[in-house]
Amino acid sequence: MILNIRIDHKTADIRKIEESTHKLDEIFAKIQEDHSVKEYILLKTCNRAELYLILDECYLDYHWGGLVVEKNEKALEHVLKLSCGLESMIIGEDQILGQLKEAHKTSIKEKHCGPVLGTIFTKAVHVGQAVRKKTRINQGSVSIGSAAVNLAESVLGDLKCKKVLIIGAGKMGTLVAKALVEKHLKAIVVANRTYNRAVCLAKELEGSAIHFDRLAEAMYDADVIICATGAPHPILTQEKVEASVPAENLEKMVMVDIANPRDIEEDVAQLGVRLYNIDDLRDIADKNRKMREREACEAEKIIAEELQLLETSLRHLEVKPIIGDIRSQAEVIRQRETKKALRMLGDMNGKEKVVDDLTKVVVDRVFYDIIHNLKEAAENDDKDVLEAAKYIFKDETR
Repeated sequence: MILNIRIDHKTADIRKIEESTHKLDEIFAKIQEDHSVKEYILLKTCNRAELYLILDECYLDYHWGGLVVEKNEKALEHVLKLSCGLESMIIGEDQILGQLKEAHKTSIKEKHCGPVLGTIFTKAVHVGQAVRKKTRINQGSVSIGSAAVNLAESVLGDLKCKKVLIIGAGKMGTLVAKALVEKHLKAIVVANRTYNRAVCLAKELEGSAIHFDRLAEAMYDADVIICATGAPHPILTQEKVEASVPAENLEKMVMVDIANPRDIEEDVAQLGVRLYNIDDLRDIADKNRKMREREACEAEKIIAEELQLLETSLRHLEVKPIIGDIRSQAEVIRQRETKKALRMLGDMNGKEKVVDDLTKVVVDRVFYDIIHNLKEAAENDDKDVLEAAKYIFKDETR
């Protein structure tokens, strides 16, 4: 069974996503206790947390607490849509492809990814790339980072003469930075716990980098603060902000928090700061969605075709061990009988390869229809044929 458990921006706000991420971890731990999990991949971004599992067919009786749970074909369809940016808050955004690749790579490294999820995620990335080539789903697309900048601009007007502080120099901070490059700002300051990363990003922006312990100093006269760190807890509390920013500057300041979990405590808004988070980007996302409706329809057609191909590939995986047994047993017999024949034929003046090639061709042709029929039985989910094949071709040496 292929299982997808998730929480995302489509069914929850940022607070619910934060809460449900912990719930997802708890349920996963319980599933691991109750069932044999063969493979899994965990995906977490600023507005989603997802788990993909491969386990035996079983009854899953859990209190899901608002999590979306989908199996088999529905789960496969979701990951293909996800890779194409159709499930993103910003339709067509490209960042999800990199996030899927990274989640897959991490799972392989930690030895949690096997042939099934490997096939699924490889196909998902391929489909995501194909849709972007064949449609204009991502043409001129905005990212969460650029949406955050657009939000700040909609509140303050032209940012050209404003000072912007970016807290976090990771992937999301980099997206913010790219969106700011075109604004020709008065000053851009980058703060990050790893100072070297802040320096690299600031260099691209022709801005300046600061150590994290100088954050209060940088906040003092900032017009816009955009937070995008991976910290597990808030880094800007009401107390910190109040101590760092003069009262007369607080009401002029805009803060946009695109981190998950959030970097800025909700109480900061009580100081008069105009505080926004991922949920406030929905208006920009809705406009983007309407612009891309036609391209999304084209993407859906490609996904439907690729979903069928993916399901066929997964069916073929089921008979791969049987086919492997057939090939290995046939090869043992072929080599043994070829050696006998060569001994009987005596000196062949270097033409032994002719006999060897002949026996390979004979074996391949004998088993061609058998292997084809096994793959067809898998595609049709003909369990009787598959069970019979397992019995007939089982390797007794194992």
